Amino acid sequence: MLNISGLNQGVVIDHIQAGCAMKIYEYLHLEKLDCSVAIIKNAKSNKMGKKDIIKIDGPLVVDLDMLGVLDPTLTVNIIEDGNITEKRHLHLPELVTGIIRCKNPRCITSIEQELPHRFKLTDPSKGVYRCIYCEQAFRNNES
Repeated sequence: MLNISGLNQGVVIDHIQAGCAMKIYEYLHLEKLDCSVAIIKNAKSNKMGKKDIIKIDGPLVVDLDMLGVLDPTLTVNIIEDGNITEKRHLHLPELVTGIIRCKNPRCITSIEQELPHRFKLTDPSKGVYRCIYCEQAFRNNES
């Protein structure tokens, strides 16, 4: 039986689609943190069948709501003094900057490298975002 000790203070990102924990790890730049980070892949889940989980043993200063773009089914648990003090169910943000990249080679972001990649939510029911510069579509299941 796999045993990952409980956290005293930190963040647990739960209900990640199986196999998708690494893209969240990379987006959050967790390799730069000076604390323990555990990635649990393909954990059994009654609701999802299989899921990934990320446990971060320490504070995390980032807008975690933006993770809804990568996986809107996520839940984020904030742990303080060994207890869950906040449980967030994520939603799709209206505007996203720097999380997803435009794949259109003719987009201005391909030419002007310093321009931020910005997307606007255009179809919430299907999770469709469009680049604000060229209208290139992005669906959150394509990342």
